[in-house]
Amino acid sequence: MTSDERGTADNGQVADKDDLQRAVEERVAAAEAAAGTEPVVNASPAKKAAKRTTTKKAPAAKKAAATTDKAPAKKAPAKRAPAKRAVTRATPQPADEDSPVTANPVVAPAPIAEPGDPAGAAAPQPEAPSADPAQPDNPQAPGQGESRDAAAAPGATVEPAADAPGGAAAQDPTPADVSAGDVTSAAPSPEGGTGPATTSREVTDEELQAIVDGWSRDPHGILGAHEVGQEWVVRTLRPDAVSVAVVDEDGSRYDARRLHEGGIHEATLPRQPGDYRIEVVYPDGQGGTSTHTVDDPYRWMPTLGPVDEHLIREGRHERLWEVLGAHVRSYDTPRGAVEGVSFAVWAPNARGVKVTGDFDYWEARAYPLRSLGSSGVWEIFIPGVQVGSRYRFHILGADGTWREKSDPMAFATEVPPLNASVVTRSTYEWADDAWLEQRAEVGWHERPMSVYEVHVGSWRQGLSYRELADELIEYVVSAGFTHIEFMPLAEHPFGGSWGYQVTSYYAPTSRYGSPDDLRYLIDRAHQAGVGVIVDWVPAHFPKDEWALARFDGTPLYEHGDPRRGEQLDWGTLVFDFGRSEVRNFLVANALYWCKEFHIDGIRVDAVASMLYLDYSRTEWLPNEFGGRENLEAVAFLQEMNATVYREVPGVMTIAEESTSWPGVTRPTHLGGLGFGFKWNMGWMHDSLDYVEREPVYRNYHHGQLTFSMMYAYSENFVLPISHDEVVYGKGSMLRKMPGDRWQQLANLRAYLAYMWAHPGKQLLFMGSEFAQDSEWAESRSLDWWHLDDPAHRGILQLVTDLNSRYKEVDALWSLDVDPSGFQWIDANDATGNVLSFLRYGKPAKEGAQPGGGDEPAAGSALACVVNFSGSAHHGYRIGLPRPGHWREVLNTDAEGYGGSGVGNLGGIQAEDEPWHGQPYSATVAAPPLGTVWFLHEG
Repeated sequence: MTSDERGTADNGQVADKDDLQRAVEERVAAAEAAAGTEPVVNASPAKKAAKRTTTKKAPAAKKAAATTDKAPAKKAPAKRAPAKRAVTRATPQPADEDSPVTANPVVAPAPIAEPGDPAGAAAPQPEAPSADPAQPDNPQAPGQGESRDAAAAPGATVEPAADAPGGAAAQDPTPADVSAGDVTSAAPSPEGGTGPATTSREVTDEELQAIVDGWSRDPHGILGAHEVGQEWVVRTLRPDAVSVAVVDEDGSRYDARRLHEGGIHEATLPRQPGDYRIEVVYPDGQGGTSTHTVDDPYRWMPTLGPVDEHLIREGRHERLWEVLGAHVRSYDTPRGAVEGVSFAVWAPNARGVKVTGDFDYWEARAYPLRSLGSSGVWEIFIPGVQVGSRYRFHILGADGTWREKSDPMAFATEVPPLNASVVTRSTYEWADDAWLEQRAEVGWHERPMSVYEVHVGSWRQGLSYRELADELIEYVVSAGFTHIEFMPLAEHPFGGSWGYQVTSYYAPTSRYGSPDDLRYLIDRAHQAGVGVIVDWVPAHFPKDEWALARFDGTPLYEHGDPRRGEQLDWGTLVFDFGRSEVRNFLVANALYWCKEFHIDGIRVDAVASMLYLDYSRTEWLPNEFGGRENLEAVAFLQEMNATVYREVPGVMTIAEESTSWPGVTRPTHLGGLGFGFKWNMGWMHDSLDYVEREPVYRNYHHGQLTFSMMYAYSENFVLPISHDEVVYGKGSMLRKMPGDRWQQLANLRAYLAYMWAHPGKQLLFMGSEFAQDSEWAESRSLDWWHLDDPAHRGILQLVTDLNSRYKEVDALWSLDVDPSGFQWIDANDATGNVLSFLRYGKPAKEGAQPGGGDEPAAGSALACVVNFSGSAHHGYRIGLPRPGHWREVLNTDAEGYGGSGVGNLGGIQAEDEPWHGQPYSATVAAPPLGTVWFLHEG
């Protein structure tokens, strides 16, 4: 149809809906006539055919007739018909034939192929799959000479051609008015509503075998309740059952006959069964039997709707965790509430999916899932499954191999090294509303932020999330930190990875308790006024065969080209950031941690490895422009940051980015990556390299301390002294310092005070706050016995005072990202190993400028003098911007910290003598290996 034909009716006016409908019907009829077929309505399966034909949907105007006329379908030329099961009728128990059924059927959607040429050839079915490790018998695909119609249930798409994009045929879930020829389940909806009845047809041995073996794409199209002529059949999959009966909604009982030796049973009913149940008799293992009345998983409609499927296909489902994974659900039906668990997994190239677990004794025979078409999702609702049940998916991959996989969207797991997924449901009630409201008011760039980095398993070994809620929170509050940053909490199999090789992105590690226990820990932190940041690892994941690697037999989550899909240094796989569904998985995961666990910040690990295609590689694949930048990863990071900042007010994102990539913290609408902060790795390396040298050599490296101010405002920085600096032979912070033990402690105190005064937010790894002597190891607790030593306790007291002064003096944080908040006093005293600089707070009134001479104070002002030489400097003159008294608010050489006691008797007085380009000056006593802060008081 041309654009004119679409838009103009015969009378020259713009076509309305009826005109368009008529035009569509005419063209459908013409296409059918050209193909030599009639509209196919409720077709029986084609006999043995060389090629499978694809039926067209009946036009919308003819749907009512299509469901009642039952016009026979034309069949492709056949050599031999596939074997069929004769439909026999069970004898019903006495019942009132006129008694009405309360609930009418609802047609459950079944996936169909995209429309195409009705006479076109279908792609071939897969070869016979390899043995499923959970099944005693090998599933058998149709032989080469058999009909391929049986490989998928009616209504399911045929398998894709080998050259089909993405390896999967395009599919869409049909609405209730399914196309002719599709078999759909006639069953109560989860809400017990009503819908139109559909007509089924006889099923083949191959279709039944596909269900039993687990590689049917639509088991719901065969199992469940279906109308056959003037009667109904209910088919159910009950392996090992001695006998089966169907009990309809009004209590009438109908015996079922075994339709297939794999456990498929069929009962014939005179009417629609409504809210029916299945009565199953099993052997009890002691020579007797036991009878159970259960619900039928195959009478339920999908738990995902068309909008969900569309968003998943588009990679835009920002609440992906609400539709995929395992969800406890309860539905009201005429016979009472039905509770169970829905399972949904994304495996677009799978040939079949089954779920198994405690609820079927891990036999993987009873619950094949249905495909929901082109979304790539497989789904089932299983009544009766309980919270706490363990489960896995068995996936028949595109390569014909069965794989046992944990759920990528699992919300809980077994305790490693076990790896099954666990059904869970949160019952936690949050009590942090005041915190969430307060955190959204002002950005963290203009607030104090002092971060304590923690590895949960080794802070104090043996503590659970709930025990940490008492001990860790109390410790952090007493030390004055504003935030805790947890190393990765997502589930990981190997403890020695510290959590940086994640296998279950949506499940907090079960080593320390349940997901609700973690919620309790975070809630307690918020109630104590402490924010929580969590490390997040979207750069790579491990190759464990039961996790994400080759999830559906293809490189699904990982990039297919090893030049992009593998990280050789770490022995891991790299996410395919160019695939929309993979980006969706990760973006939704960031939102999941923010919304479901109320975390206040996401620190993204190893960003540099994501940004560069040649990162730690000798062989690499350039981008479309021939460059080394990973443009797909850049787009992913921008999407993640923009989405998190839009959806969760007050949450920050932080990048561990170790290169000079421009615009890491620039907004995405200006071309940046959109992070809130970036770790200042340059400052960390330069400053540690400086203080690790003996004082006598430091004057030759003075520029390592001053260089950071050349780029301090190019990004929004966090100053990190993290776990990476105290492992792998690098030694503890104390052991990095030169000299004897007193000098080591003094050096560390001076360095920490310099760090707290430097522009940027502070991050300190656990143990460094009390100068742990040994290097950190995840296999043991911190050396808490150090706190019995006054020297180490003095370091902890200093850190506590640093945090206290830091929060009190807004000059140290209110203009952290504004160059007007910093000014050198003297950056050039390399000979004396001295640095001196000023920090300013926000102006008290709009338009006022810091350093205003005789003008009224524009805001708080703090002078910092750092003496990294081994001797004191007495009478050391520094320039100051304001007259009057400057109180000494911190001195790392104070005797209470273990210092020598060199000080300034509580403060200094600024004289009317210009110095260092400032209108005033004062002489100070700069203690050996010490840092002093002076706050202007007027």
